[in-house]
Amino acid sequence: MEEQPGPKKFKVLSMILFIFLILAIAAIVFLYKNQPIHYTIKLPFTPEGFDIEFSYGEQKSLANHDFFVKVKDQFITEKADFIEADLSKMILRVYKSGEMNYEVPILTKGRGGSWWETPAGLYKINTKTDNHFSSIGHVWMPWAMQFQGNFFIHGETYYDDGTPTSSQYSGGCIRLKTEYAEKVYDLVNIGTPLLVFEESFNSDDFVYNNKKKFEIDSPSYLVADLKNNHIFAQESSTQAFKIGSITKLMTALIATEYINLDKYATTPKTAIIETEKPRLFEGSQYTIYQLLFPLLLENSNEAAETIARNYGRDLFIKQMNAKAKSIGMSHSVFTDPTGLSPENVSTAEDLFMLSKYIYNNRSFIFDITSENVNTRIYGFNGFPDLENFNEFKENEYFYGGQKGLTVLKVPVENNFRPITFITLGTASTTESGQVLIDNVLKDILK
Repeated sequence: MEEQPGPKKFKVLSMILFIFLILAIAAIVFLYKNQPIHYTIKLPFTPEGFDIEFSYGEQKSLANHDFFVKVKDQFITEKADFIEADLSKMILRVYKSGEMNYEVPILTKGRGGSWWETPAGLYKINTKTDNHFSSIGHVWMPWAMQFQGNFFIHGETYYDDGTPTSSQYSGGCIRLKTEYAEKVYDLVNIGTPLLVFEESFNSDDFVYNNKKKFEIDSPSYLVADLKNNHIFAQESSTQAFKIGSITKLMTALIATEYINLDKYATTPKTAIIETEKPRLFEGSQYTIYQLLFPLLLENSNEAAETIARNYGRDLFIKQMNAKAKSIGMSHSVFTDPTGLSPENVSTAEDLFMLSKYIYNNRSFIFDITSENVNTRIYGFNGFPDLENFNEFKENEYFYGGQKGLTVLKVPVENNFRPITFITLGTASTTESGQVLIDNVLKDILK
């Protein structure tokens, strides 16, 4: 029978372990004292495979521009390496260990309001290629750094025969002088965070004269101005609820930012699912652009699944979640492209962020829902008899949206103000939304 260790032996063992721990710590400090600081910034609900995680603490209520300011401040505080692309001042800056290291002018960006507008948000450098050929623009892009879908930072583009493209040419990428692009390319690594922003996300100085606050019988709602963040009414705006067809706004975002809209998509058998108005059949072919119309006008689950499955459904959903995080929707989760799953959840404040992003960066998505989109670029939408199922399409101020999220553009004191009306957690979104609309319009239009 083995002898049990006594108190003295325990004391000796403890002392040995303590000395070993001190020596180990000293060795680590000696070996790594000159190594760069590694930083980890966590973001709730980070999708699997999103290599760099971000978290910026609590957001100020509805201050979307604060999202960009706080991210930059956090990176500087954490002594991080990152890139800042200021699309208003047309300047790109590279930061090393939290300090500005290199600054260059931006030659071109995607035109505001177009199908190729450069997306604001928080991204990361996903790939680096010293000369990338764009299958969409059919041009060569030297020193290309991809940060989201079809969007890159790159040098001056040229055609196969070496002819430079027009100085005004842009498919939405951030274009630099080639020599500057090469320098940026050398300074940054795959995974380096990229913060893209513009002043349109900042609050303007418009002030409403109304002082009334409104309440309705609904678990969660929010009414706010997308330009100055003025809140007219809110209840439980930070609580997560299932979002149903609002999901399709994010589906449209990913489709337009990651897929060539001219690309044909074939409807697989798995995409023929329950939907409000069946239109597709197994083997039918439409361009991604054409599928946006039944998706957004008739709430088509078939169109949503066809788009996602032609891209790769799991990857498409991953991009939906990554996009949400990149624009500050930190409490949203997407599990399918249709909104059928109750696990698609968001908060009213997050959906304000989504509304503001679409309004500033992808306004044509709202234009499709209000049937005001310019179809000259991509031609006929492919469906001659589409209906509009949006609940407030008859409102004279209707600008766009989906069931549960409506944006009106209201004339107030010689200004057209974009106001979003969001209702969650109720089966009667139309009734609740109508009460909010009636009360707010009555107050601000008097």
